[in-house]
Amino acid sequence: MDSPTSSQQLDAEGKPISLKRAMSRRHLIMLSLGGAIGTGLFLSSGSVIAQAGPLGAVIAYIIGGLIAYMVMLCLGELAVNQPVTGSFGAFAANNIGPGTGYMVSWMYWLGWSATLGTEFTAAALLMQEWFPHISIWIWTLIFICGVLFSNLYSTRFFAESEFWLSFIKVATVAIFILIGLAAILGFISFDGYSSAPLFSNLTEHGWLPNGLFPIFATMLIVNFAFNGTEMIGIAAGETENPEKNVPKAIHAAVWRLMIFFVGTIIVISSLLPYQDTGLNTEHSNGLSSSPFVTVFNHIGIPYAEDIMRFVIITALLSTANSGLYAASRMMWALSVQKQLPKVFSKLTKSGTPVIAILVTMIGGLPGLLSEQFGADFIFKNLLGVAAFTMVIVWMSICWSQFNFRRNWLKEGHTLAELKFRTPWYPLVPILGFITCTITGLSMAADPEMLSGFIGCLLFMAACYASYYWLYHNKKS
Repeated sequence: MDSPTSSQQLDAEGKPISLKRAMSRRHLIMLSLGGAIGTGLFLSSGSVIAQAGPLGAVIAYIIGGLIAYMVMLCLGELAVNQPVTGSFGAFAANNIGPGTGYMVSWMYWLGWSATLGTEFTAAALLMQEWFPHISIWIWTLIFICGVLFSNLYSTRFFAESEFWLSFIKVATVAIFILIGLAAILGFISFDGYSSAPLFSNLTEHGWLPNGLFPIFATMLIVNFAFNGTEMIGIAAGETENPEKNVPKAIHAAVWRLMIFFVGTIIVISSLLPYQDTGLNTEHSNGLSSSPFVTVFNHIGIPYAEDIMRFVIITALLSTANSGLYAASRMMWALSVQKQLPKVFSKLTKSGTPVIAILVTMIGGLPGLLSEQFGADFIFKNLLGVAAFTMVIVWMSICWSQFNFRRNWLKEGHTLAELKFRTPWYPLVPILGFITCTITGLSMAADPEMLSGFIGCLLFMAACYASYYWLYHNKKS
């Protein structure tokens, strides 16, 4: 199989055009944070608290963060020593098998393509709360055009736009945690409490009021919340000095996410009854009735709902922006590896894969059908598909690193030659793989997600079948 870097696109004068190393470390960190901080935190965190209880939710997010950290440590070794764009498919192809590499590439593309649909649908629903007479499909179309422009103009423009979109939501989460802690400790008043609430709510109904099982039942949602950290691997091929910047970005992104997510859960659980933290779109003001809005309202911040609606829309569009980037690069890599027609690796003069970006945006089109099939129905099904496909990709990262290290040593190399190496080998990749597998199987236990689970398995089978059909056709 050809390496993703072995084939270059030529311009009209016969000069090579390649993806440009236009991203700095700050872009890389914000790209990872931007991909992760979205629906999983602003909209789904309350649901996890309502199901698992306050301490159960804290435990679930800590476990989710540790799983993400193990996967990212495995990714670090692969990305630093093989910095290519569209990396997961190349890693799996080189270290597991070409058929698996092909499948992983398509699963990652499917995951982010489906995520586009969830982000645009949710953002359009929020806009309709401001402008109830404008149809959801019109807002979806506007958002599609904006995200397309950001990705098509240039990699540098995309990186800058994503940096500032991510900065808005990162700053919001940081402010939320600081103000929340001030309310918990009694420095500012909170509606419903005459004195500092402290952390009594965390154990008011017992340590685990709903038992242990909900912790595991919510792990797919929690893992989806951390989804996006792996974009560091995708962007390694377009990053300045990847040997230095990729490891630092991995450590910075994962630990910041752990602080943001766990800190957010502690603040919400300490200030609100855990039974009332989940979203209820039938008896509330839609998706903007997230626990963030409730906390800000009780503190007395004016226009809290409008502020959080704006922030959540920004967060959703940021995730769509980075998701389109990641999925289009995966499609570009498939084309360069000659597993898709050459047209998909066509680059503009600024180095963006224009056809791959346009085709990937197909995933955003289900949002245009929201009024015919119901926005909630489309949102939930796309969310399940996106979460499961990311678990498969994470499993492949752990497996690829396990085989890479073993083959590296078999070939006579030493550990000292590795520019970055995963610590605690082989424990980290094995634990990462097992925990991701358990998380993926939990989807089958949820009746609402069972159809998506079966659909994803059928898609995986179709990927393998199509790869071997293409491979044998080439051979013949």
